[in-house]
Amino acid sequence: MRIIAGTFRSRALDAPSGLATRPTSDRLRETLFNVLAPRIEGASFLDLYAGLGAVGIEALSRGAMQVTFVEQAPAALKVLRANLDRLKIAAGFRIHAGSVASFLRKPRAGAVGRAAEVNLDAGFSIVFLDPPYDAAEEYAAALGQFGSFSTGLLATGAVVIAEHRRKQRLEPQYGALERTRLLEQGDVALSFYAAKTVSEPE
Repeated sequence: MRIIAGTFRSRALDAPSGLATRPTSDRLRETLFNVLAPRIEGASFLDLYAGLGAVGIEALSRGAMQVTFVEQAPAALKVLRANLDRLKIAAGFRIHAGSVASFLRKPRAGAVGRAAEVNLDAGFSIVFLDPPYDAAEEYAAALGQFGSFSTGLLATGAVVIAEHRRKQRLEPQYGALERTRLLEQGDVALSFYAAKTVSEPE
């Protein structure tokens, strides 16, 4: 696996065989970031189920101001930290070593790392989530949380992207979160969601 573009372009990422983690493929990452290109510079990026960190590190490489990685598997966390060290990324990121559910309840608790000068209380501008494909309840819980106006997790105009199997049809709406785009590539798909503003009629 390699970083596709930006500051760390073509640099290799560690992805040991046998690790019980399914990294987002280089091809799908390229598709994802082609869509996100106008948004990524200066973004506050949340990488849920981060695994080896390929998506969040790609975001840093392309100019995101702050990336928060959320991962609970010890083996994946070890490789994630090793990848950051290998690229000498010492700032602009935070790591929450715990479940996505615990992070979404308390997004500032337990996160460690050197944060950039960005107001995380304003919410995340880009969210990417890639749970295990068979964990339908993880998709529903996370997207439902982002669809709640009361959480304050999302910045105004934020986008939430879920990677899933092409045959796995996510809901078109989770609370205030509505799907705006569906990209399919081989057996995999990316669902893009945006939150309605409070002033919009139902």
